[in-house]
Amino acid sequence: MIPSVLHAPAPGWTAETDVVVIGSGIAGLVAALRCRPQGRVLLVTKALLDAGSTRWAQGGIAAALAPDDTPEEHLADTLTAGVGLCHEDAVRALVTEGPDAVRGLIELGAAFDRTGDGIALTREGGHHRRRIAHAGGDATGAEISRALLAELKDSGVEVIEHALVLDLLKDAAGRAAGITLHVMGEGQPGGVGAVRARAVVLATGGLGQVFSATTNPEVSTGDGVALALRAGAEVTDLEFVQFHPTVLWLGEGATGQQPLISEAVRGEGAHLVDDAGERFMVGRHELAELAPRDVVAKGIMNRMHETGASRMLLDGRHFGAAMWEKRFPTILAVCRHHGIDPVKEPIPVSPAAHHASGGVRTDLYGRTSVPGLYACGEVACTGVHGANRLASNSLLEGLVFAGRIATALAHDLAATLPTPGERSGVGGLLGAEARGEIQRVMTSYAGVLRGAEGLERAAAELERLGDGRSAEPGVEAWEATNLHTVASAIVAAARRREETRGSHWREDFPERADGTWRGHLVTRLAGNVLTTTYEPLEGKRS
Repeated sequence: MIPSVLHAPAPGWTAETDVVVIGSGIAGLVAALRCRPQGRVLLVTKALLDAGSTRWAQGGIAAALAPDDTPEEHLADTLTAGVGLCHEDAVRALVTEGPDAVRGLIELGAAFDRTGDGIALTREGGHHRRRIAHAGGDATGAEISRALLAELKDSGVEVIEHALVLDLLKDAAGRAAGITLHVMGEGQPGGVGAVRARAVVLATGGLGQVFSATTNPEVSTGDGVALALRAGAEVTDLEFVQFHPTVLWLGEGATGQQPLISEAVRGEGAHLVDDAGERFMVGRHELAELAPRDVVAKGIMNRMHETGASRMLLDGRHFGAAMWEKRFPTILAVCRHHGIDPVKEPIPVSPAAHHASGGVRTDLYGRTSVPGLYACGEVACTGVHGANRLASNSLLEGLVFAGRIATALAHDLAATLPTPGERSGVGGLLGAEARGEIQRVMTSYAGVLRGAEGLERAAAELERLGDGRSAEPGVEAWEATNLHTVASAIVAAARRREETRGSHWREDFPERADGTWRGHLVTRLAGNVLTTTYEPLEGKRS
């Protein structure tokens, strides 16, 4: 059973605004800034303003900025990476509006690395051109976040930090009317409250904490997807969880947030090798180490199985100390902190959960299936990524589609503040101890490599966990319950899709099956039961 509401105390305080934005990564910050002309904006974030996933983004932001590059070429690379499931109109919006959107960041003060003749650009997996703009060598997300936060300071946007969003409020007609939330610790006001709003924008980021090892920060517990499901919104493509191929291997059984070794390291010429020094990606794909991420992750896993090794190696010794220190200072420091010196030895790497290609289903302007509820960034499924995200398209997606939500709200915003209806539903909570169990189940049976037997076992174990809902309300219980909801939805979709496509790898169905599975799995929550239906891919979305 999946709860239709989170069990929580009645709100002890109420605030009012025109637009409430949940999340402070690139998508949330841009949405808040761009929506400000429409009226009052309240930005709610789970930790501190700069604690989301954006600041962890190392590689950069992809856009056709070079004289010899075009949006059409960026489009082609994105469609190829998405393995037949991208919506071309969404990708076209991304790649055509992307260059000006990046230039807009520069105008705000984002300092991208430069060469003598302009912005320095690199390559990453799946890109046939150098189109990745980066900052601070390998600190792009941190620089973009810094620039946006500086702009936010004098924007008039109100902010509540340390706040976990709980549920969507809706009016009698089913339109979004605000949110309930719990403000933790240092945040003010404290405890459970309600925010009434004319529009709600989800920009809550990812769900990587559903797995034992992930590049995502601890706050990435799928809160936005879980809220959207409870609110009756459609969620799609959840089976496509991207595992980044090159995450620093910290030893057998390492859990929690793992250090990312950016794809840009391979873009600059580092090689993947096994213990014998063989470049095993050569011959597996025309782009070798720079193949799309799903191809490289599968190549690493296959080589690990073939050799019995628990990790592969990323060799960038030929860069020399000067290049490591200038181009990848953050990665160099992290590796050395863990006892690895990339200047002198290869980096041990293995895949780990990284990015959700699916999420809350939206149209081209961020509208979800619930009127008044919008989504952008990793929590959303705009149709850009299909079955596998192209490297460095995620920051661009957050930037472009957050701006599109602001455009839509200029026409969509409710004329008056909606009145929330009575909240009702079944809402038992899981205890904090369930979090580790959920992560164990998902990592064991729904990770990089999946099969019918393992997925059936995952579904059974998640169902058993869901029967024990007797915990008292609190942050740990709410997060565990959200993780369980998201895990159950991922497993349901992964069981249903009987093929291998993009980041969904079925060992029992190893081939892509366009005749049967070129379409989307749409998940809904009704009567405390998740349903997953298949919709063939047809035409373009408007």
